Amino acid sequence: MANNNHLDRVLVLELVRVTEAAAIAASKWVGKGDKNAADQAAVEALRAALNKLEIDGTIVIGEGERDEAPMLYIGEKVGLGEGPEIDIALDPLEGTTITANGGANALAVVALAEKGNLLNAPDVYMDKIGVGGGLPPGIIDLDKSPSDNVKAVAKARGKAVEDMMVCVLERPRHDYIINDLRKLGCKIKLIPDGDVAGVIATADRETGVDLYMGTGGAPEGVLAAAALRCIGGQFEGRLVFRNDDEKARARKWGIEDLDRKYNLEELASGDVIFAATGVTDGSLLKGVRLSKRGGYSTHSVVMRASTHTVRWVQTDHVPG
Repeated sequence: MANNNHLDRVLVLELVRVTEAAAIAASKWVGKGDKNAADQAAVEALRAALNKLEIDGTIVIGEGERDEAPMLYIGEKVGLGEGPEIDIALDPLEGTTITANGGANALAVVALAEKGNLLNAPDVYMDKIGVGGGLPPGIIDLDKSPSDNVKAVAKARGKAVEDMMVCVLERPRHDYIINDLRKLGCKIKLIPDGDVAGVIATADRETGVDLYMGTGGAPEGVLAAAALRCIGGQFEGRLVFRNDDEKARARKWGIEDLDRKYNLEELASGDVIFAATGVTDGSLLKGVRLSKRGGYSTHSVVMRASTHTVRWVQTDHVPG
């Protein structure tokens, strides 16, 4: 990317402040049973923080299309309008229900790349499969059965099938995956929400998760792919359309091959930067806490594809 020093300063070091702002705002609604209020708080805080950055930014993955979302809609311009042209994928609160219920793994998430390097995916479903790094190319394949994918990864890792752990969103639509994996005899980690964190978990051996598979939001698929670009891994996704209206929305954003199977580089290419801040405690990050000095304590991670750097950021926010 051009002007790398500028990008380092603004988009790596400053990006954490954006996700921190959203996480703190959402944390005030943890366990209060109102997912919409939690999401709205995160959206407003994240948008305000983005608009302080020296970028010419465009939302390509956001809260939906303009008629559905008054803020952070697809196509909205953010930033000060100066500096590099940047495409932005975001989820101000990944895990709205988790937050409302006081559950684990709720995050505020943002990914950035040069213009044209993030898939402009419509807000539809996506079939996904993801795995961490250090494996032969093409080890996973959406067109293979869940059990065949597990066997392939197990063989490549020299690991017994019964010791493999697969992360799956707990949804009725995934019964066929769960049944196939149960017959195989591997372990299954069922999560109620938060599939970005689920995919990232495959790249962290300490989580015990070997693969992620299932159908979830396409925007979350692009965000998960952006994270794996930075830390290593493989991912495949295919958009799922439930009706003609969703197909028309895809074509509106330039997607003509509706059956295309996207790999990691096709979802997120170039020098991707990914940042996340924990809202609630999870396998990746700690949640927002009240600090001893009367403010908030946050735990974040920021990653960059070009340098493969991963920075863990613990911040105390002292009231002014």
